[in-house]
Amino acid sequence: MSEKKFDYWQFFADDARRTGSELYARLAEGVRDDEALRAMTANARPGQPPANLLFGAVHFLLMHGAQHPLREFYADLGGTDSGDAFPAFRDFCHTHRDALLALIDTRVTNTNEVGRSAILHPGFRVAAEAPLYLIEIGPSAGLNMIWDSYGIRYRKEGRTAAVIAPDAPLVIDCELKGEKIPPTGQTPKIAGRVGLELNPVDLAHRDDRDWLRALMWPDQISRLDRLDKAIALFEKSKPEIRAGDALALLPEAMADAPQDAAICVYHTIAVYQFSTQMKETLDDILTVAGLRRPVTRLSFEMEELHVCELKLIRYRDGTKQERVLATAHPHGTWLEWTA
Repeated sequence: MSEKKFDYWQFFADDARRTGSELYARLAEGVRDDEALRAMTANARPGQPPANLLFGAVHFLLMHGAQHPLREFYADLGGTDSGDAFPAFRDFCHTHRDALLALIDTRVTNTNEVGRSAILHPGFRVAAEAPLYLIEIGPSAGLNMIWDSYGIRYRKEGRTAAVIAPDAPLVIDCELKGEKIPPTGQTPKIAGRVGLELNPVDLAHRDDRDWLRALMWPDQISRLDRLDKAIALFEKSKPEIRAGDALALLPEAMADAPQDAAICVYHTIAVYQFSTQMKETLDDILTVAGLRRPVTRLSFEMEELHVCELKLIRYRDGTKQERVLATAHPHGTWLEWTA
C-alpha cells in the first residue's frame, strides 16, 4: 500500500483552523486547488514556506494601501466580512501578480513570534548553571532576545496555573497541557546577549517593520497587538544583532562570553531552514567549543506536524547530552512540560 502524499496546503489549512484563523484556513484550501496560485511561489528562496510568503505578500500590499474588496475580510484593516474570502483573494492575486511575485521572490519569512518566549522562559531556567551569555541563531528582529522583558501567564482549563512577572508591560498567555507545571522561579541572570541573523529586520525601516507585521495573521488581532508592544519594548534596549552567516559568526560570539558565564546558544524555528550539512556543522562547532568550556543549547524546532520540541543539549568535554523538556505549538499558544 502506497503512503498518502503529504499535502502542504492542507497541512497549513488544518493548522490555521486549529490555531484560530478561519480566514487563512479557507485561503489555504483555495490555493490547494488552484495551480496558478501555487505556481506563484515557485521562485521563492530555498527553504521558505510558500503559504507564509504568499499570504504575507498579499497582507503587505493591503497594509500599504492596495484598494480591493479583499480588504473587507482583513480584520486588522477594519474589515468585517466573515464569509468566503477566497474568490476575492484569487482576484487580488491576479490583479497584483507582478507586485506579489517581486515580494515572494525576494523576501524571507523571518517571522518574530513573541509567543515563543512563553516556551523559552522555563527552558532558560533549566539551562542556567551560572549567569547566561545568550546567543540566538536567527533572531529576525530580535524580539525573543528580550524574552525576560515579557510576563507569562500559564493557563489551564480556563484558570491561571502559574504566572511570571504579571506586572510586565506585555504579558503573554500560554495554555498548559498535561499534568506538569513548567519552572517559573527566579529569572536567570543575564551576562550578555547577541543575535546572529542572515537577514536582520531593521525596525527603524518602515518596510521591514511592515513586512514583520504582514507575516502575522490578519484575523488574530491579539497577536498583532502583542507584536507592536514587543517592538516598543525592544526599542528601549536594542540588544546587538550581528548580520551574516550564523555558522561563521558563532565561534567568535562564543569567544566573547565572559569566563564566569554559561554560554547558551538557542534558536526558535530557525534551524529547520538549514541543510543537513549545516545542521551537522552547527553540532560540530558546539562540540568543539565544549572541549574548552561547557556549552548549552536550547532548541525549539518542528519535530512533527503542528508540534515543536524544546530540547536542552549540553556539550562538555567532547560529549553531548540531550533531553526533551517540552512539546509546544510553534506559536507558543500551548505548552506541555515533560521534563
